Amino acid sequence: MKHEVKEAGASVVVAFEGDIDLQTSPAAREALLEAVGMGKPVVVDLAAVSYIDSSGVASLVEALQTAKKGGQDLTLAAVSEGAMRVLKLARLDAVFTIHDSVDDAV
Repeated sequence: MKHEVKEAGASVVVAFEGDIDLQTSPAAREALLEAVGMGKPVVVDLAAVSYIDSSGVASLVEALQTAKKGGQDLTLAAVSEGAMRVLKLARLDAVFTIHDSVDDAV
C-alpha cells in the first residue's frame, strides 16, 4: 500500500493505493489520524484501493470518530468497486458520506 497526503482547497486529501489489510492498516491508520490532526476536513480517496479488509475498515472508522469528536468532516471519495463491496457488507456505506470523485468531495 502506498499513500499520499495533499491539501486541496480547504481540505486534506489522503489517497491510498493498493491493499489496505492487516499488514498495511497500521500505516493507513497513522496517515488518517495525522490528516485528521491537521484540523481540516479530510477526504479519503479510495479509487486505487484494490482490497480492504476489516482492519482497514477499522482504521477508517476510527479516523471518522476522531474527526467527529473534533467537529471535522471525514468523507470518502471515488471508492473502488472492491472497497465499496466491503463497505456495503459492513453497512458502512450508510455511515460514511461517499462522493463520486475527490473534486466532488472537496
